[in-house]
Amino acid sequence: VAFNSKSVQEAVKAYGPSGIIESKEVVFTGPDVAENGAVVPVTASTNLKGVKQLLILVEKNPTILVAMFNVSDAIEANFSTRIKMNETSNVFAVAIMADGKALFAKKEVKVTLGSCGG
Repeated sequence: VAFNSKSVQEAVKAYGPSGIIESKEVVFTGPDVAENGAVVPVTASTNLKGVKQLLILVEKNPTILVAMFNVSDAIEANFSTRIKMNETSNVFAVAIMADGKALFAKKEVKVTLGSCGG
């Protein structure tokens, strides 16, 4: 369901929460400008306890949800990966919490050469 979502809110809702709240406790890092949208390095992390999933979402991609990591108390919620981006877009790191909240950080990443197709 989340992979077929047409908006960030819809993708997050597929995991339970009805809305998302911006939080300084969630950290997203990525380049200001990505020369090649096929390999955009990003990191999503949080030190909060009670995280169930950490999502990476690209607002303007054909598929908004690009990564989902299951989290337990046994691991640190700190993930680095490379994502594909079709065009300049806001990229979100969303922490889905055990208490039903969804906390996020976002950053606009400019893409000079897209990769996803439309």
